[in-house]
Formats: sequence, structure tokens, C-alpha cells
Amino acid sequence: MLSNRIEAFFKQNKLTNTLSVVVLAVVVFLSLVLPISLRQETSLLNIGDVAFQDINAPRTFSYESEILTEEARNAAEKSVQPIYLAADPSITRKQVEKLRVVLNYISAVRSDSYSTLGQKISDVQKLSDLTISNEMAEAIFSLDDDKWADIQEESLYLLEEMMRNSIREDQIATMQRNVSTQISFDFSETESGIINNVVTQMIVANSLYSNDATSEAIQTARDNVEPVTKVFVAGETIVSSGEVIDTMTWEALQELGYTEPRNKVLDYLSAGLLTIVLIAFNALYLRRIRKTTGKKVRDLPIIAITFLIFLFAAKLVIPNHTILPYIFPLAAFGLTIASLYDYETGLIFSISLSILAAYNEGSTMDLAIYYFIPTAIAIFILGRGRRITTFFMAGLAIGVSGSILVLAYRLLNSYLDFSGVSSLIGAAFINGFGSISLTLIFQYILSQITGKTTALQLMDLARPDHPLLQELLINAPGTYQHSLQVSNLAEQAAKVINCDALLTRVGALYHDVGKLKDPLFFIENQPATQIDTHDKMNPAKASATIVRHVEDGLKLAQEYHLPPQIQAFIREHHATSLTRYQYNQAVNESHNPDSINADLYRYPGPNPNSKETALLMMADGCEARVRAESPSTVEGIKKIVDGAIDHYLTNGYLSHTELTLNDLRLISQSFTKTLTNSYHQRVKYPENSEETEKSKGAEKK
Repeated sequence: MLSNRIEAFFKQNKLTNTLSVVVLAVVVFLSLVLPISLRQETSLLNIGDVAFQDINAPRTFSYESEILTEEARNAAEKSVQPIYLAADPSITRKQVEKLRVVLNYISAVRSDSYSTLGQKISDVQKLSDLTISNEMAEAIFSLDDDKWADIQEESLYLLEEMMRNSIREDQIATMQRNVSTQISFDFSETESGIINNVVTQMIVANSLYSNDATSEAIQTARDNVEPVTKVFVAGETIVSSGEVIDTMTWEALQELGYTEPRNKVLDYLSAGLLTIVLIAFNALYLRRIRKTTGKKVRDLPIIAITFLIFLFAAKLVIPNHTILPYIFPLAAFGLTIASLYDYETGLIFSISLSILAAYNEGSTMDLAIYYFIPTAIAIFILGRGRRITTFFMAGLAIGVSGSILVLAYRLLNSYLDFSGVSSLIGAAFINGFGSISLTLIFQYILSQITGKTTALQLMDLARPDHPLLQELLINAPGTYQHSLQVSNLAEQAAKVINCDALLTRVGALYHDVGKLKDPLFFIENQPATQIDTHDKMNPAKASATIVRHVEDGLKLAQEYHLPPQIQAFIREHHATSLTRYQYNQAVNESHNPDSINADLYRYPGPNPNSKETALLMMADGCEARVRAESPSTVEGIKKIVDGAIDHYLTNGYLSHTELTLNDLRLISQSFTKTLTNSYHQRVKYPENSEETEKSKGAEKK
């Protein structure tokens, strides 16, 4: 298998092991920094550029926005009204005096007896301070002296009264419109028009605009504006892909340091420290588990490669997205490893993968917990994954637990956007069922690479209607019954020493399928009245026929596409032991026992390489000996079992299985108990007298 070659390479020497750990650490480190370095530098972002990707707030942050503050100050400035000085009496006096001069000039023109009317009109129209139309001039010159004197007096009085008020530039027009209402009703309409025309032209602003006072008020208003704070919540989109970056967006990016080159040294230092801690964590776990239990994690290089695949996929998909991190099926890794190996390995590696996948993302710890807790819950529910319904329940558990975590953190932060939360809950369920789907796919792929057999495959192989088992049942029923008994014996012992009971059972069911090639050659398939022990047959030939059932079994296994792990049971269940009966027969028949080549009577092996195949070997031997000797007491069964196990131990058949002496003690107890229950003596029941009498009566008839 490919996994065996990879593992053999990494086991060459300590230097290779050290280098492999270093390479793994470097690859993990690169997975953390490469996605940053390969993206377009955020320092290239400028106002007016188009965003090349979604940029989300990596954390909740706030800053004093100069743009928003300036907008608030401008609004305050616009709200300040212009400030005018108090009414200036000198201006009023000046205008009244100017009007008096104008009126005196007109009076002089009126009194000129030598000028014609046209000349007089021309003279008064030369006034620079007063505009007089022809009609108005004619009206003025048509007045008698008394009326003209009254008009002069009314005009001066009215101008003085109007300009006693404070008049600003923007109020001049209003004051001019009010003049007509202040004219005495003693004057005719024409006379009132002359007064109105003269006075309105003399009204000017006597309250002047104060630039200094207004500027001071504006500055005070601007100074009173508090700085405006802009807040972004973790995960909130600052700018979406394809949007033009405006001043507000650029200010937020600048606050995050995205508008200037990142300090790569700090990025590398951060990623390096995290990598060192997590590599040390996993290495210590592997060391401790091996030191305390004697167990080692199998196919470690394959697990590491799968780990890196998930990590790189996460770092390529997750960054700068809001919903995708919650959809990414990271739990598939832990579920795959746990279902193929054991839940402890799945949990430990899932912790590291969750932390690394969430590294440098918004709400890093929240996301890491979101990945790990549902994964752990699903691992406990899935177990070995023996049924599809269990997979469905594990996926549902990921969705439910992920949704609860989303709600928990949103409630804690007092941030409960129902639309956003609904999206994240939907993402959690997609994550759950996506993880389960990927688990099934990766289970199959890794099982092909490593030779591991999934629980679903084992359950399918254990079905009595499997074609190969059906053929064994029909053509070699004795072997089939023997396989059932051995599988039960080995399975119970596997449970006691905490190894794979299902794999052990299925492997035991198929271990003797090679006997299908010549079933009647083997005693268990021969009729009770026609037992042939092949005593008359050449011992070497008989031994070769018996030994060949291993090779025949492997051919059938390949023909029926049995997994490599099941083939290992067929290959290893006799180890490199002798066909003792034929060997002893050959020794007894030979005149020179030393000339007998023991290798002609030996199984090709190899010796068992796992606890499961070793259990089958011992169960097969113990079951055959107990069936052959038929001991009548528990002590007799125990003696046979202990003798068989001691034989396998002393001959080195168990040297590659990592079985401890305590394991062998527990196995012996389990075998004894199971065999005692299987081969206990039964009580012979007496015949029913009533049924006997009836049968005799029937015979007579």
C-alpha cells in the first residue's frame, strides 16, 4: 500500500523523523503566511480604486473619523447666523443730511426763474444720490411752495424715523416696502409717491456685518463639535468586491493599516510561534499516548497530509468572507480520522486544525470554538460510523451545535441581527451535512490509500448474504460454522482489550474462505461417518494442500474485492507455523527424521502485524484444539487456551502485535469464558411418555 511506503520512508532513522517534523512545521507555517503574501498588497488601495475582494473587519474596532467630524463641523458652521453690529447713528445722520442737501438742491432748481422746465428736469436728474424720473420731476415742479415744503419736512422726518431702526443689508428691501405705510394721509397719491421715492432711495444699512464676530462664532461652533466615532463590528463588510473605494472606506482601511505595507516580520513571528506551539502539542500527545498505552497512531504521514489539505483549503477559502467561514466543512477531517482510527486522534488533531483555520480571521477564538465543539460532538455521536443514520445524526448535531454557538456569541455581544443570524444558522447546517458528505468521500479515499476498512464496508461484509459467505455456507458449511465460532470468540476478546472488534469479527468470517477450493479435504466439511485424516496420503502433499488454502483464500479475496485489511486476516491467521500433524507424521515415517525439511510443512505467513489478526490466530487455534479434545471441565478448557497462547508467545508469533502480557491474560479469560459457554455439556432430556405411546399406537395402525 502507498501508506506503508510513505510510513516506511519516514521511519528510516531518527534524522529522517526529525526532518519530517521540521518539514511539517514549515508547511503549516507557510499555510498561515502564504495566503497573505500571495494576495494583492492592500497598500495599493487608493481612493477611486475598485476593491478586488470583499474586505471585512477582522475585529470589532472604532476610531475618530476625521471625515465625519469635519462634516459635523461644517454643519455646525452653516448653522451660525451672520453677526451684525448695533445701528450706527452717524450713518442715519449722514443719510438725513444727504437728503437735506438733495432737497435743498431741488428747491434751488425750482426757484430758478430763468430756466425752462426741460432744463430744470435735466438739472435734477444730474443728482448722483437720487434718481428722478421725468414724471416725478414734472410732479415736483408742479407743486406749490407750501406743498413742496411739507414734502421736504415729511421726507426728512420719515427717513429719520425709518433709520432709527437697526437695518441690515438683507433688511433694506423690507424697510423700503414699509415706507409707503408710514406716509401721512394728508398727502395726495402723487405727493405720497414723491415722498416714497425720495425716502426709499435714501434708506441704507446702518447695522453693518461683523466679519470678526461672525468668524469667532463660527470657530466656537466648530470647536464645540465632539469628534465623531465610527464603529465596525467584527465581520462587518467594509467594502465589497467591485465597489469603488471612497474617502470614508479609505479612512477605515487606513485605520486598519490596510493602506500601507504590512509588517511582514510580525506576521511571520506570529505564525511561527503558533506553529511551534501546536506542533509541540501534537508531538507530546503522540509521545504520551505511546508511552502510557503502548499504542501508536498508524498512518501518521497520511493523516498529516490530509491535515494539510484541509488547512490549505481553509486558508484559501475562508479569509475576507463573512458567511463562508461558517460553511467550510472543517469537521470532515476530524470525523474521517476518528471513524478510521480512533476518536482521541480525531479530537487532538481537530483542535490544532480548528485553531490554525481560524487564525488571523475576524473573531479568531469564536471561530475556532465554532469549528472544534461541533466536531467533537459529531465525533462522539458518529463513533466508527456503522450506519448511514448515524452519519445523518452527526451532521445534524454539527448544524444544531453550531447554530447554538452562533446565537450564544451574538447574545453575549448584544448584537442580534436576525437576518445575519439566520444566514449563519443556515450556514451551520450546510456545514454539518457538507462535513458528513465529505467524510464519506474522504473515508473511501483514505481507505484505498491506507488499506483501512471503513465501518460501513465492514458492516456490508458482515452481512450473511454476501456472495462469498453464501458460497462458503453452501459449499463448505463446516468451515462456515467454524468461522462463525472463531469470529465470536475473537470478537469478544477484542472488546476486552479495546481493539477493533468489528474488524476482528469480519476478518474471522473470511479467514478460511480458501477452503472453498477443496472443501472436502478439510475435516470440518467431511461427513461424520467418512472422516478422512489423509493418513494414507504423502504428508508433504497433504501439508501443501492444507497450506494452499491461504493462497487460495487470497485469490478469492482479490476476486471478490475484499479490502487489504481483511486479506491480512487470511494471510496471517496461521503465521509461519507448521502443519504439525503432517510434520509429525513425516517424522514418524522417516528413517532419518533429521532429513525432513520443516519448511515444506510451514505456512508462508507472515506473522500477525496487528492485534486483530493475532486475536484471530489465537482464537482459531484455541477453538480447533478445544473442539478436537472436547474437555469436560472449565479447567480443561483454560489449560488448552493457556497452552495455545503460550505456544504462540514463545514461538515469537506475537512479536509484531504490541500485545502486552496483561492483554494476553485478558484474552485467555475471554476465550475460556466464551468456549465454556459454547461447548458446555448438555443434559439429555427423557422422551415424553405420552408422545411415545401415541407414536407406538400409530405404528400399530
